[in-house]
Amino acid sequence: MRVTVVPASSRPTGGPISTHPDEKIPAPAPAYGDWRPHTVLGAPAPGGLLLPPARPTSAWLYGPRGVWLDDDMVVAADTGNHRVLVWYGLPRADGEPAAVVLGQPDEHSEGPAASGRGPAHGMHLPAGIIRDGDRLVVADAWHHRLLVWNRLPAHTGTRPDLVLGQPDHDCAEPNAGGDPDAGSFYWPFGMALVDGRLYVADTGNRRVLVWRRGIPDPGQPADVILGQPGPADRAENRGGPVSAGSFRWPHAFASDGAGGVWVADPGNHRVLGWRSHPEEDRPADIVLGQPDFETGSEFPYVPQDGRLRFPYGISSADGDLAIADTANNRVLIQGGPVSSLDPQLALAQPDLAANGENRWSEVAPDTLCWPYGVHWHRPAAGPDLLAVADSGNNRVVLWERA
Repeated sequence: MRVTVVPASSRPTGGPISTHPDEKIPAPAPAYGDWRPHTVLGAPAPGGLLLPPARPTSAWLYGPRGVWLDDDMVVAADTGNHRVLVWYGLPRADGEPAAVVLGQPDEHSEGPAASGRGPAHGMHLPAGIIRDGDRLVVADAWHHRLLVWNRLPAHTGTRPDLVLGQPDHDCAEPNAGGDPDAGSFYWPFGMALVDGRLYVADTGNRRVLVWRRGIPDPGQPADVILGQPGPADRAENRGGPVSAGSFRWPHAFASDGAGGVWVADPGNHRVLGWRSHPEEDRPADIVLGQPDFETGSEFPYVPQDGRLRFPYGISSADGDLAIADTANNRVLIQGGPVSSLDPQLALAQPDLAANGENRWSEVAPDTLCWPYGVHWHRPAAGPDLLAVADSGNNRVVLWERA
């Protein structure tokens, strides 16, 4: 990836935010190569760290944790409001309202399970999102299931056609009320289609489930289980020390652009890579963010060059990699092929060592506070786009590569 340095687009408009006890002086506005903020959806900069209104609208977000975008749409998991917002077309104006609300009967409702109506009517802390042609899939994490719409929904309140991981639309127990098996979930937070395979981060079971032929039929068991010795096991790090074949909290996925896959393991503060798609449970080939496969420690009080802290989100485009380095309040951009952590840019920070929430300054379009989800879209024509679920600022920021 060729990186050229141009001035960042920075429009700080908010009031001062609480400062870090060890850093009283705000960092200078940085430059981000050829990336710049494009559109802010959700909370405007002045209210970024304030709670959204008690009565939400289709223009507000509360703690979003997942996001998707392509040529035709933007979809955000409005996690704190227990719903998903859909914009058709690329929003051009800050604060543009969504066209469709899923998981609630209207734009003003916000409670889990459609304000108590039951799992058949709503969601509980949705997170991951993917689109597969005309199908939309949402990881309804705290209902321990995936929801599938066979056609892109055109109306608010449209219910899903299929439920994966539960026997029916009304059930919402971890592992469908029993022990784990190759088709059950416990907090499925993230998922991705990589080279036609569906990867699901079965976070509460500390494992990754893989279906080789994409989105499965209801009740179809996974073809591959990564991170556990068997389908009924769910111990953190396989019940032992951190290793190349274990997870603490698997969360997101990305293609390596060469027939392999990256898996974000934020609980161990790292990203693991397989150079080819695993056909069975086996150790990773590469680790990013740690000195070796046996280390899973956090290092919060040192410069963050070469380190990761709770990297919940990853996405890629033709082998180039974006990492939502959540607790470092930044998105790292690295050109592929990637074999070690050596990013060229840190979006939202002045350099590769800094990690302040909103740069210990004002909320602005180019600052971040606990970014969870990220999605990189490279269209056939036009600039690259990067969507960031800026959870702590209650918004999604769309970045554009000039």
